[in-house]
Amino acid sequence: MPVMSLRNRMSRRLLTMVAGPDGARERYRIHGTPGPRWFPSDSPIHDVHGDASMYVGGIRALLLQALHPLAMAAVDDFSDYRTNVWGRLARTATFIATTTFGTAEHAQQAVDVVRAVHARVTGTAPDGRPYRADDPHLLAWVHAAEIDSFLVAHEKFGRRRLSAAAYDEYVAQAAVVGRALGAAPVPTTRRELNDLIAEFRPELRGTPAARAVAQFIREVPVPTVARAGYSALVRAAVGTLPRWARAPLALPDRPRMDASVHRVAGTVMTGTIRWLTTAEPMKDPGRPPRSTTAPLPR
Repeated sequence: MPVMSLRNRMSRRLLTMVAGPDGARERYRIHGTPGPRWFPSDSPIHDVHGDASMYVGGIRALLLQALHPLAMAAVDDFSDYRTNVWGRLARTATFIATTTFGTAEHAQQAVDVVRAVHARVTGTAPDGRPYRADDPHLLAWVHAAEIDSFLVAHEKFGRRRLSAAAYDEYVAQAAVVGRALGAAPVPTTRRELNDLIAEFRPELRGTPAARAVAQFIREVPVPTVARAGYSALVRAAVGTLPRWARAPLALPDRPRMDASVHRVAGTVMTGTIRWLTTAEPMKDPGRPPRSTTAPLPR
């Protein structure tokens, strides 16, 4: 059928963009390897990290994380996001998928790799303060901004909203990964998460590097066929940011548009991604799977 054929082609292209050229094989490794997992298959973390709303949440997380000058200095000095945006996306997507859905052994290996990288990332921010990527306090901000973003995006654009208790459980499960990476303190409830973000606010500001990364995120070079869809995801992500976070990043603050046009656009795009990425069941590495949700769930 022409529609199914188009759906499968678009699904394969999306998988390659998000997870890289080896995305299908990685997906099978993550889901197809037998063994105990960190989280049961019916966990809230599976619901959140396996939903297309992660596309919005991931963009929001990058914007929010950029507001910490030390975190942003480390990204500016060491990240290759400007020249290898899709490679960085693939690494991040694979890490989240591995720690969420993979075996305990693979999850620990993924964490060990990241911790080894963090141990080598040290420097001095433009304001003269030293930074270390393995600083527990800095990792706590990165973790909090990420988990808050995934949770908020799921609430607004997820296939089905979870209960307040389930979202608390999600924060507690995500804390397992945060602690494994060395973050401290790590919230275990949504209230603790909100309190931690509030505690960080005096440390946050819109540096030139933060505004530059926000502009880059809005203007990421994507294939022409995906340009309108990506723009809709970015607008939806900006629309879910706290209003206090927008001006420091030189982002538009349009609450009425956020609640109407951008909300609808985000809903349409996440729904479209969800339709694309459930095209076919997972197959073995000899016959790579042709679909994925975000990022790399079954």
